[in-house]
Amino acid sequence: MEYVVNCSPKVLYNRLSTASGLSEWFADNVSVNGKKYTFTWDGAEQDAELALKKENLIVRFNWLDDDSYFEFRITRDELTGDVSLLITDFADDDELDEIRSLWDSQITTLKHLMGS
Repeated sequence: MEYVVNCSPKVLYNRLSTASGLSEWFADNVSVNGKKYTFTWDGAEQDAELALKKENLIVRFNWLDDDSYFEFRITRDELTGDVSLLITDFADDDELDEIRSLWDSQITTLKHLMGS
């Protein structure tokens, strides 16, 4: 999924790569111990490992309870200067609409926090 966001890659990257940034829009709470991130939603925890991180470009987390991951990639259009957030996530075919709706909601919250 791709979302155009009205902010600098540096500001966006901070919201995608830090526990405090992720806690503002992605999960109810996020704690970090080394490369292990614990995400909490409605009291339920899910652990992921920070697998890849390139400043202002990409953040990838591997879920520890299965073989999937989710990834945030930041791009900037060279002609327009528009900054986009590309999200890679995995879902079964029967869950695609629900997952898209969830991401749309979360990105709306993220954009609101950043004033875009």
